[in-house]
Amino acid sequence: MDPLDRPAARLRALPPSCGPVRLIAVDGHAGSGKSTFATLLSAALGGAPVLRLDDLATHEELFSWTGRMLAEVIEPLSRGERALYHPYDWNLRRFGPPRALPAEPVVLVEGVGAGRRALRPYLARLLWMERGPEESWARGRHRDGPAQSTFWDGWTVAETRHFAGDPSRPYADALIRECPEGYEWLPGPSATASADRPVTPREGFVPPY
Repeated sequence: MDPLDRPAARLRALPPSCGPVRLIAVDGHAGSGKSTFATLLSAALGGAPVLRLDDLATHEELFSWTGRMLAEVIEPLSRGERALYHPYDWNLRRFGPPRALPAEPVVLVEGVGAGRRALRPYLARLLWMERGPEESWARGRHRDGPAQSTFWDGWTVAETRHFAGDPSRPYADALIRECPEGYEWLPGPSATASADRPVTPREGFVPPY
């Protein structure tokens, strides 16, 4: 069995959080491995749709995409309807044609700020990639190459400001730590503080949900 199969089954068994949808956020610092993890978790969920927040952010609005998220994604999903959002083209610097996001039983939202306070009421679970900012940013800079160094200089300032005012990690249900053999799931601050979700921090922890 794939190591993500058991937590995926528990996510599928959660009560819906946004209309009929169980909305699962994967948050963390840029370069922390969110995209790769979300892709693997989607596969373990049988191909669950993944919304990449890079498609909602823009050069001018790195974190001011909440209105688009609520209007184009949250509102239709909460009615059990497919969402239509306009993905941003980072090369052409403009929004493209609409892209559909079906109201499947589980939908993943991946990106920096996926667990922000405006979205948390609609989340079934918030997962945080447990990798520090400096290590994450170094990975991201290496991935994107020197041509993006100016963008990264501005990004790190914006991300630091965002999490200072609207942190996600304190509300995470699980901390996801990448290991050579896969991913380790650890209880997050939210799960640890919740009396109705007993957890035991240990090696190979599988969240009880």
